[in-house]
Amino acid sequence: MTKIIHLISKNCSLIIKVEHNPEILHWGAKINQIDPELLLSTERPISQARLDVDVPLSLCPELGSGHFNAPGIEGHRNSYDWAPVFKLTEQQLSDQSVVFTLQDDVAKLQLEIDIKLDFDSDVIQKRIKVTNIGESKYNLSKLSATLPLPTHANELISFYGRWSREFQTNRQSFTHGGFMQENRRGRTSHENFPGLLAGSEHFNEQTGQVWGFHLGWSGNHQLRADVRSDGRRFVQAGELLLAGEAVLQPSQSYTTPWLYATYSNTGLNGISKRFHRFVRNNIIKFPVNKPRPVHLNTWEGIYFEHNPAYIMKMADEAAVMGVERFIIDDGWFIGRHGERAALGDWYLDKQKYPNGLEPVISHINDLGMEFGLWVEPEMISQDSLLYKAHPDWVLELQGYHQPSGRWQYVLDLQNPDCFNYLFERLNDLLTTYNISYLKWDMNRELVQPGHQGKPAVNGQTNALYALLDKLLAQHTEVEIESCSSGGGRIDFEILKRTHRFWASDCNDALERQTIQRGMSYFFPPEVMGAHIGPAESHTTRRMHHINMRGMTALSGHMGVELDPVKVPEQERQAFAKYITLHKKYRTLLHSGDSFRLDSPDKSQNIYGVFNADEMLITVCQLTMPDYALPSPLRINCIDNKAKYNVKLVEVPESSFQLMKQRPQWLDKTLTLSGENLKEIGLTLPILDPESAMMIHFEKVK
Repeated sequence: MTKIIHLISKNCSLIIKVEHNPEILHWGAKINQIDPELLLSTERPISQARLDVDVPLSLCPELGSGHFNAPGIEGHRNSYDWAPVFKLTEQQLSDQSVVFTLQDDVAKLQLEIDIKLDFDSDVIQKRIKVTNIGESKYNLSKLSATLPLPTHANELISFYGRWSREFQTNRQSFTHGGFMQENRRGRTSHENFPGLLAGSEHFNEQTGQVWGFHLGWSGNHQLRADVRSDGRRFVQAGELLLAGEAVLQPSQSYTTPWLYATYSNTGLNGISKRFHRFVRNNIIKFPVNKPRPVHLNTWEGIYFEHNPAYIMKMADEAAVMGVERFIIDDGWFIGRHGERAALGDWYLDKQKYPNGLEPVISHINDLGMEFGLWVEPEMISQDSLLYKAHPDWVLELQGYHQPSGRWQYVLDLQNPDCFNYLFERLNDLLTTYNISYLKWDMNRELVQPGHQGKPAVNGQTNALYALLDKLLAQHTEVEIESCSSGGGRIDFEILKRTHRFWASDCNDALERQTIQRGMSYFFPPEVMGAHIGPAESHTTRRMHHINMRGMTALSGHMGVELDPVKVPEQERQAFAKYITLHKKYRTLLHSGDSFRLDSPDKSQNIYGVFNADEMLITVCQLTMPDYALPSPLRINCIDNKAKYNVKLVEVPESSFQLMKQRPQWLDKTLTLSGENLKEIGLTLPILDPESAMMIHFEKVK
């Protein structure tokens, strides 16, 4: 077998030393040539008062080999075979991937470790399959993918949050001990997004070496980063298996979710660029190659009050504003007059819609808009026809009281009758009506998730994937939004089957600035649902000017949440202004390279997108400025040798409260060199708190 495997991408190298148990020697900057004596030069010393042999940090670290931190595999066979030690038996190598097969003949277990390095994006994918080759069952309690970090990766950024406050970041030292995150909520969760960033000291948006990690899985997970006592570091991620959830009978296998990881020597912006490119090329599959249509969602406009004639009036005003996809939210099906009843009864409410849904859809289509519909198929209300007929379809543990969540329960998707019912109802809706879009919600965690008495988060998650796959195979042009009380189910695996995330139920523009920034490290703007909400936020009751609301929504996949009939004409025109602005730049926004700029003023959020010919930068003043004068806007991701026409696109219409005279360039188009913009910068106006401006840079040809 080859002693060294070298996988190469555009900017990165992954070098694997192959002995009885493979280990990664280098994952980082591209190595053009491997020296003949690399193995000799990387041989480690053996410390006093420790094991007498060197213990590699292998691709699946083993307790039985002397790895005293978190092993990659844990389990037992009736209390035996609990510390397996694997030996390499086979390797299959191609240009961009390698599959290692390892075996333990004592524990009767086989591993297949699959590693891919995407050439264009520099993203690594890794997963592990374990097979029980014994004659009795094996109780697997953990199988995780492990990747090493260099010793100069000494800081971590992890993600935390809650409903309406997702994707918050926490930075911590990573020099001793470690970090662990567990999610047991049964969905990706608002609280614990399965992502992690590690890097050199003081890494930031624009500088530093950074390694980024994301587990593509929509159920429970465990994510950890450890510093061993010898200084070696690693990140480990996998599904968090509930007790007894993975019992492997003879010849049965279990495969981990994919762990996605990438390296950047240009700070966090490099991580974003690589993950975004990978998602665009390998994950997201839009059914039609067209601009992302601007949404109007009826929820914050009418809630459960459905009147077809009134909804058509809303559609009239929406079309004038420039909306391209009109979505009827919760409340359209039988018995659904509030949030405590009718989930599961996916039939049109004929009392609300006496003439059916067809006239409404036809009216919306005649106005040039697509039609979308809200559903929450995984849920059931006790006050529903479905529950009365099939109380046994609830995902539960018999003999226990299960607390409801938002007055609803979860359906057992592993029950074939339940699965087939849901497919039949959704298939009927999509066949009967001209629905181009489903807003697929999932509004609670899994508590006591039992299928036939056994733990079932893994089975429930895979059954959800199967339901989506079957539905999309039947309706190839339908798009689906992953909405889970906002940002509760956002990950690469669900994105393989959906086309948009509702980033958060919070439309407060100030909160959204932080939420969308955190999300942007992993996901490109075209899958990030971002809506202009009413002047008063429905989640925080905070008031924001249309400038702040419009500019915050403009950089994602734009939509609006309002009743356009009731708002004044001036407000409708303001919404239309930002919709027009979004449409003008959305090709750039949804295909260019996104970035964020570091600012000496931490009360500023500066972000943008660029391609070879143009650039957009948004400067958002979140709170009162730290200083009386803003720092010049210096742009590092610009062509030094080119010249650019610089033009203000948007600035608050109201007068600036914090300055008596504004820079004259705001009213002109400047021509500046890339070198000047990078080294000297552009002087900014003093923005009021909770306001934003946008600048356009176009390369002079």
